[in-house]
Amino acid sequence: MNKKITKPTLLIRKDICLRNICKMSEKAAKNGLMFRPHFKTHQSAEVGNWFKGFGVDRITVSSVSMARYFADHGWQDILIAFPLNVLEIEEINELAEQLSLSVLIESTNTLDILEENLKHNCNFYIKIDTGYHRTGMDSHNYAGIRELLDKSMHNPRLKFSGFLIHAGNTYEAKNVEEIKAIHDDSLYKLSKLKKEFSENYPDLILSIGDTPSCSLMNDFEGIDEIRPGNFVFYDLMQYRLGACKLEDIAVAIVCPVVARHPERQEIIIYGGAVHLSKDSLQQPDGSLDFGAIAMFDDQGWEQVSEDSYLRKLSQEHGVIRCSRDQFELIGIGDLLAVIPVHSCLSMNLMRSNYNIIE
Repeated sequence: MNKKITKPTLLIRKDICLRNICKMSEKAAKNGLMFRPHFKTHQSAEVGNWFKGFGVDRITVSSVSMARYFADHGWQDILIAFPLNVLEIEEINELAEQLSLSVLIESTNTLDILEENLKHNCNFYIKIDTGYHRTGMDSHNYAGIRELLDKSMHNPRLKFSGFLIHAGNTYEAKNVEEIKAIHDDSLYKLSKLKKEFSENYPDLILSIGDTPSCSLMNDFEGIDEIRPGNFVFYDLMQYRLGACKLEDIAVAIVCPVVARHPERQEIIIYGGAVHLSKDSLQQPDGSLDFGAIAMFDDQGWEQVSEDSYLRKLSQEHGVIRCSRDQFELIGIGDLLAVIPVHSCLSMNLMRSNYNIIE
């Protein structure tokens, strides 16, 4: 890294990313799984190219515009893992003409619109809800799923790929045992779906995608495809969940120190919600924690402090609570590294200002 840092800047450790990609790629291969990583975490053509070295040729994104970005950088098999937005049908048609495009459908109303407006062949998954309750068809709603599948047959341009879930409730788990319980329940519900519909659709795919399950679990019986995304960077949330170690976290936002308040043992940094987002965790005393703190040098960040944390954020300001010993080590003009709570959101905010450490 040779750029002088003068304002909040996101740093990416390439060596750690490659290690994380290698580990997840090997897990997929060991379990006979297709590996379709979610690129919404890094949103970077350069980082995306690192996956190609591990044989990845199919990806997941979260929007039509993201699909366009990666299509423009050579990716030819893209799944948009977000309920299809029919208002973007023109862009969807353009992508479907150029590459192997897959979309999510969970409504017969969407099928009605596609029957009238879809101009090119397109694959689709049915989004299934196995307990997260964000969106998707209930995994027990066989009648509704069958109705959707029957209706899709009226459109020769649509091809059914399989059932897709995101078990986002693993992010709400209190420990690894709860993550395992959610994972096992999801696998059970998906296996019942496959048994119900495989006679008519023998090649249907079961696809799962949450990073905690994909990182921690080793039983993927019946699953065909995994789509984790956050694993490439990890973050403080994944660390607290037990999905990674601190040394697996590949990103930090480096922020200048702009003020010190000895009477409160607080450090003020130039780095706020517009750089880090306002996702937070809780300290043992119930106070909010917006990021862990580490000392910074030109090679990256040093060991994360156990007694310093980002306790408050406004638009541009960050307020760090730290021990007396650490407070005395930090001066105005120094640079501190903040380990983000949620690396996906931080990267989205900092896409225009990040550096890669080779």
